[in-house]
Amino acid sequence: MTHPILREPAPKRGLSASILADVAYARPVGLIHGAAAAAAVTAGEALPLAGGPIAFGALDLVRREAAAVRVQTVPVADLDPARIPPGLLDRLTGARGPAWGDDGPAVMGIVNVTPDSFSDGGRFASREAAIAQGRRLAEEGAHILDIGGESTRPGAAEVSVAEEIDRVIPVIEVLAGDGHRVSVDTRKTPVMRAALEAGAAIVNDVSALAHDAEAPAFLAGQACPVILMHMRGEPGTMQADPRYDCAPLDVFDELAARVAAAEAAGVARDRLVIDPGFGFAKSAAHNIEVTAWLSLLHGIGRPVLFGASRKSSIAKLSRGEGADARLPGSLALALAALEQGAQTVRVHDVAETAQALAIRRAILNAT
Repeated sequence: MTHPILREPAPKRGLSASILADVAYARPVGLIHGAAAAAAVTAGEALPLAGGPIAFGALDLVRREAAAVRVQTVPVADLDPARIPPGLLDRLTGARGPAWGDDGPAVMGIVNVTPDSFSDGGRFASREAAIAQGRRLAEEGAHILDIGGESTRPGAAEVSVAEEIDRVIPVIEVLAGDGHRVSVDTRKTPVMRAALEAGAAIVNDVSALAHDAEAPAFLAGQACPVILMHMRGEPGTMQADPRYDCAPLDVFDELAARVAAAEAAGVARDRLVIDPGFGFAKSAAHNIEVTAWLSLLHGIGRPVLFGASRKSSIAKLSRGEGADARLPGSLALALAALEQGAQTVRVHDVAETAQALAIRRAILNAT
């Protein structure tokens, strides 16, 4: 981080509210899982994170300064709710539920109908191959199939609306017709419109409705969930020396602004989902910082989707592995996100991710 994190001593019991006037962010920490989480909430020692089942036993109260970020960790039992900024605890603790209505974390399976996506470009470029891949991912446990017709890898060129529609609509029609919940991964209003008419149920926009000026007004008239992802610039240039003062706080601010913009355009808040944009306009260090502070995003009060599957940061932090050899890192990142309360993970390797989630669920249920 450009600005160092300076940790201050915890205040004495009962005095924590005195520092809250200058606090702009609250990061849930001391996360508790399983039966212990419910017991801690009942005992007044923790609060539910995004409605549970995870709980948090403390808050990192975060303040920005000109050249530093100051943090004080305060136990939940020491907080005075009457003196906490309005809405702060409600946003952190309020029940979310994934916008698509599944219980527990959801797995979104990636189907790239493209010749040039960073991981599987060309493998599912034909309609037949993409449809078969979507069906296979659904069988492996995907709750949502995310269909994209334009690569947004670093350096990717923009695809015409006509070409994007030609790639994705036949695939969406078949997979939605099969009864699968389908998301369309697009930044363009005409593609969104065609996809929803073809049976898509979710719009996933990597630009958070900033790329196409008509998108917010169009989606205000729809009823579907909308995923707002954090990105700066365009895919072709986004990795040209990205810089942040404090990546987790900057991403929080910019996502909160996109949520506010969508609401102002008439998109209902309860339809919005946020995604920190792992790998988009961020270095490997930025990606890890944002992931480590992922629980901070619950302060926006919307469900969190996390997608780090096979991203190049895995190789940069490991031994330079190719995209097909990044499954262990992808699983580690997905589990790290779920441990911090993410409601959905977006992945290429659905069967492996579903297996990891099943084991995680069994362990939590046994505690």
